[in-house]
Amino acid sequence: MLLKLFLAFTIIPFLELYLLIKIGAYLGAMNTVIIVILTAFFGAFLARFQGLHTMLKVRESVHRGEIPAEELLDALLIFLAGIVLLTPGFMTDLIGLMILIPKTRILFKRWLRKKFDERINRNSLNITFYH
Repeated sequence: MLLKLFLAFTIIPFLELYLLIKIGAYLGAMNTVIIVILTAFFGAFLARFQGLHTMLKVRESVHRGEIPAEELLDALLIFLAGIVLLTPGFMTDLIGLMILIPKTRILFKRWLRKKFDERINRNSLNITFYH
């Protein structure tokens, strides 16, 4: 786990920096900065809109007496997308925007559910009962 975090916090910023330099050399520095700022604003707007919509769905589910599992998973992903969109860069912005779009968020939800299920199954096998 520590290795994955180390790689995420070293490789991703280097890739983002590389992309920013390459795109900046092609489009110009000011245009690149403007694009990064605009995607951040657009992402923040979309994250807020999607977050409010999801919270309304959570409220409706709770009001009906249902467990809002899907809605809470959406809320978690929207929150993560907002965090990713705050990170300057093209790759992270693309991932954040993909998470915010409901049709592509389904792919992330499937992956996340699979990870949750794997972890639950792994932990349930490690449980020992004491008398």
